[in-house]
Amino acid sequence: MKKLALPVLTILLAGLVLPVAVSAQVTEAPETCTLKYNFQSVDDACFEGESVSIAEHGMCCLLNTIYSVTDWIFIILVGLAGIFVIMGAVVILTAGGTPEKLTTGMNYILYAAIGLLIAFLAKAIPGIVKLMAGM
Repeated sequence: MKKLALPVLTILLAGLVLPVAVSAQVTEAPETCTLKYNFQSVDDACFEGESVSIAEHGMCCLLNTIYSVTDWIFIILVGLAGIFVIMGAVVILTAGGTPEKLTTGMNYILYAAIGLLIAFLAKAIPGIVKLMAGM
């Protein structure tokens, strides 16, 4: 099962990182950003769907970027956790009573639970930053 995990994770990461790396080629710095989230508690001019100047409302643009990044981290970690749960279940089902394989399968599921915990923390970080910025 370990021989299968590394190629699967490599393919997943390559599929996620390559499009981002290709689209990250910017020729000049942007002057505005379009907000996907509501940040009126930080700045009255920053609400969802509004295009704001980075020079005037930089904190809202920064928070918008943090929210977007943590959304992607959350999606990736939840997907990986699902894969690890399935892998752990397959190892447990095919263990045939072997204690080492049972432990390995349970470890996969434990790692998935830890990954989900980290994913939920990634969703909480922007809220904490937003609270700190609003103070």
